[in-house]
Amino acid sequence: MNTVKTAMLIAGMTALFMGVGLLIGGPRGMLVALAIAVATNLFAYWNADKMVLRMHHAREVDAASAPDFHGLVADLAARAGLPMPRVFIIENDQPNAFATGRNPENAAVAATTGLLARLSREEIAGVMAHELAHVQNRDTLTMTVTATLAGAISMLGNFAFFFGGSSSDNRNPLGFVGVLLAMIVAPLAAMIVQMAVSRTREYSADRRGAEISGNPRALASALAKIAESAGRTVNYDAERNPATAHMFIINPLSGQRMDGLFSTHPDTQNRIDALLGMEGAIGDGGSVARSPFGAGLDHAAGARGLQRPGGSVPASRPRSRGPWG
Repeated sequence: MNTVKTAMLIAGMTALFMGVGLLIGGPRGMLVALAIAVATNLFAYWNADKMVLRMHHAREVDAASAPDFHGLVADLAARAGLPMPRVFIIENDQPNAFATGRNPENAAVAATTGLLARLSREEIAGVMAHELAHVQNRDTLTMTVTATLAGAISMLGNFAFFFGGSSSDNRNPLGFVGVLLAMIVAPLAAMIVQMAVSRTREYSADRRGAEISGNPRALASALAKIAESAGRTVNYDAERNPATAHMFIINPLSGQRMDGLFSTHPDTQNRIDALLGMEGAIGDGGSVARSPFGAGLDHAAGARGLQRPGGSVPASRPRSRGPWG
């Protein structure tokens, strides 16, 4: 269903792009804007991983420098049937993580020191499985396509501002109203659709991540802890580079209380509810295998801790020092 939603949103953005082209009236400006947007996003697609990792001062680790964390990611990648990604650690107190790379063969996953210190091993496994799910689902490609279309629509809106009313022939069927639509409404609509695609991909990564790790509750608990901490711990690198916020498992800039039109992430409670709904598939012949990454969480304590991720005690007690220091 999430795949269908994503396809429908991309189709809607494509239709919006064509509609803006008609409002502006000439194919030449539309093609120029699309070419520039495609070139920009192709550059980002091939170089985004290096750029993002550098923005957040991530350092690469291996089996020698971080044996437990590196080994955990290796086990998860094997369970998912993925090539081993490059593994990075970010020196940041805010618990968070992201994945980048243009395809599974050129992927990288990164986690903050705050995440490794505050979450249990099984919760960390759930988070990293979520990031590997983004890699497996090729969400980088999906978001590149939507960013290309959104960028092209914004450029067409700029063209409409400068050239929309200067044409002597009547190519714009709506006249000045069409110019206003192309300038203001279309770029805004494109941004809303782009963020909707991002939210849809998060739900898909949650589900697949729970399948990889084998413990939806552990991932739900991790989301609750991260969401609760994100609002109290400033991620200065993310604040300086807000365009990268959609890459993290939880918005590093501010907590979100609803699946708002301008939110890059779904509401954390909605994600938790969806994950807890998967628990019946574990150990009952369902599609999710039992997790090998920990002893699990107490279900009664977990239920109490997962009700309100922004204002309750997390499902398991935070530790001042995690399994990797």
